[in-house]
Amino acid sequence: MLKEQLSSDLKAAMLSRDTQKVEVIKGLKSAVLYEEVALKIRDTGLSDEQVQQVFAREAKKRAESADLYEKAGQTERAKAEREEKDIIDAYLPQQLGDDELTTIVKEVMTGMDNPQMGQVIGAVKAKVGQAADGGRIAAIVKANLAG
Repeated sequence: MLKEQLSSDLKAAMLSRDTQKVEVIKGLKSAVLYEEVALKIRDTGLSDEQVQQVFAREAKKRAESADLYEKAGQTERAKAEREEKDIIDAYLPQQLGDDELTTIVKEVMTGMDNPQMGQVIGAVKAKVGQAADGGRIAAIVKANLAG
């Protein structure tokens, strides 16, 4: 389970004195706990899929922060955010390439009579899970609906 993996990795990072990794993992554990409390499932905990959704949100936050820092000319802070995102990405499934994602979008659209953007995006998200970002899915669906 991902939560046990986090605890194990936290211990290893603490022993190796990797302060950045320790802080990122503590932040992830906190985000998972916060989600469990918000959903009122602290006793049972989140499923691995729900934990991955939390991690994906955290990774997206880091990417957005890095972009903002980059635009503000603060390259050191942007670099730190990207490094944190890389640590989080290690806990997420491998991301699909654009070609693979396009193929899946076309398959999903083929099975629909009158494909609407929202329907296609929902179906693709259900099929690929956390293996593709929603923004990338939407862009590819939009391109395929237009073309």
